[in-house]
Amino acid sequence: MLPTIAIVFTGGTIASTLDEGFGGVVPSLTGGQILAHVPGLDAVATVIAHEYGAFPGPHITPQHMLEISTVVGGYATRSDISGIVVTHGTDTLEETAYFLDCTVNTHKPVVVIGAMRNSSEPDWDGPRNIRDAVLVCGNSSACGKGVMVVLGGEVLAASEATKADTEDINTFTSMNFGPLGRVVNNQVLMHRSPLHRDHFSVDHLPEFVPLLKCYAGMDRWFIDEAVRHGARGIVIEAFGVGNVTPLVAQALTDAVAQGIPVVLVSRCPIGRVEHVYAYEGAGKQLYRKGVIFADYLNGPKARIKLMCALAANKTMNQIRESFEWVNRMESAD
Repeated sequence: MLPTIAIVFTGGTIASTLDEGFGGVVPSLTGGQILAHVPGLDAVATVIAHEYGAFPGPHITPQHMLEISTVVGGYATRSDISGIVVTHGTDTLEETAYFLDCTVNTHKPVVVIGAMRNSSEPDWDGPRNIRDAVLVCGNSSACGKGVMVVLGGEVLAASEATKADTEDINTFTSMNFGPLGRVVNNQVLMHRSPLHRDHFSVDHLPEFVPLLKCYAGMDRWFIDEAVRHGARGIVIEAFGVGNVTPLVAQALTDAVAQGIPVVLVSRCPIGRVEHVYAYEGAGKQLYRKGVIFADYLNGPKARIKLMCALAANKTMNQIRESFEWVNRMESAD
């Protein structure tokens, strides 16, 4: 018996065509029209198509992510569904994928895919990515791996997948740890599991959780304005292993003193943040003042996780524990 896979279509380049009226590429294909271009899919799985919308990636908001999470969670509870695929624009794909990873609690495979070529191009990669995703969802070795991102034959953990190239078909990569597996000649080869996952029960989202990036000479204005405008939490992309300018450090510690969780990540694409340096503005000082270090997460994912933790009414200590999992592992060793 073939597995039954639900595919939730949300738009993006995978659903896009060149539209002369608009003068460019726009999402326009329905799920049925996309599936009609995937040869032999009916020999792999029984597919249920769910039309969520035709949104370009940049139009997706956290509220959309919450709605998509509800749709995916509904399919995950059905006994006849083996897995769920979500099609998505690649610009915000990693954020939606990680949001689903944080909010959909299921052992069944959930795969988020997109395309880097639109359907008007001869090398449209959408059909292959759909077929690969369906194969992954129907494979028992993908169960319990959380939400995955599948493009270009690679299977990546949602917590690790990052769009690294503006044009390349293999744009998504796990810079620190590599793929969970691959799809080769229609065979799913899984090599490992994600290193860490958290789940949050979420039915709403905080309105304002800004993501800021530290730069040379940065002062405290952006942080103070974020606090003044009611930021529920703040994520800051710091230099190197976790250092900021002295004025930024002062603003961040003032925010923490007001009960606002501040999560620090690195603006570097590879590596984790650590509290090593001890000069003014350095990681050790920030850590002592209560700034939370996000280990390997990048800025967009740290913002998603912080939003989910706040929506789940986690305490400051619980938020810290969910982000600083590497420290806990090292302490246990």
